[in-house]
Amino acid sequence: MGSFPTGVAVVTAVGADGEPRGMTCTSLASVTLDPPTLLVCLDTARRTTAAVRRGRFGVNLLHAAGRRAAEVFSSPVPDRFGAVLWRSAAGTGMPWLFEDSLAFAGCVVRESTVVGDHVVVLGEVSEINWSGGTPLMYGRREFSTWAP
Repeated sequence: MGSFPTGVAVVTAVGADGEPRGMTCTSLASVTLDPPTLLVCLDTARRTTAAVRRGRFGVNLLHAAGRRAAEVFSSPVPDRFGAVLWRSAAGTGMPWLFEDSLAFAGCVVRESTVVGDHVVVLGEVSEINWSGGTPLMYGRREFSTWAP
């Protein structure tokens, strides 16, 4: 599957301690338009996953200039949110990487199930922020940009 190119997102949530959490995710999909629902697959061992399972999360679809954010949120940086610009989204309160994302979807968890070492989460979209730009892509262990 690593050879199959996909868009890059940072999934964000707020932990029980009120602190923002986030991780880079390439396992995501649009499930349905009515109601608008996204699917994300998250490692069960991550603090971000525990925060998502509290009931809300954000999906920051990164644009080409957001590569640094993708790298920060996929590495053991101690203060990830100190390394990027972000704010709480107005509707859901989830962390929105407004400078690095071409779109943000604030979601309410509708269902989740554990599959092996991951949790498959279905989130109904309740908020959208659109900035635009060229999507950041990932495949074959390399970042690239969408070139239609």
